[in-house]
Amino acid sequence: MPERFVSEAIEPVVATFDTARMAVGEPGLPREFVWRGRTFKVASVLRTWRETGKCRHGSPELYVRKHWYEVATISRDTMKIYCDRQARGGRQGARWWLFSIRGPEECPTTDRGPLKKFDQNLKAGPALSGKKEKTLF
Repeated sequence: MPERFVSEAIEPVVATFDTARMAVGEPGLPREFVWRGRTFKVASVLRTWRETGKCRHGSPELYVRKHWYEVATISRDTMKIYCDRQARGGRQGARWWLFSIRGPEECPTTDRGPLKKFDQNLKAGPALSGKKEKTLF
């Protein structure tokens, strides 16, 4: 299943926000959130970035509009979520959004094609096992 575009609001679970990020003025990524009645738990953050935009009142400054997070969930989904710095629809609008989701069965791809799954039955060679190789010449 390829990455699916979602663009739906998510509801952060109270008391799961990353307070360390909040202390420096960024939104605290919720470690749990509800989407379509199902609770998702963040296992790890894969990457983060910011989206900026010009001031809406004519000044030359740039402002952060969205904080983006690509996360892996405990259910092994990969999700892109973001925090909208200015809630849509006034103060009552949602601030956290699920942008896209990719299911657990998908393998990442490279410029040479999809990555192969690691075969656990293979023995590690000398380079991986830490043993020195004998030279024959």
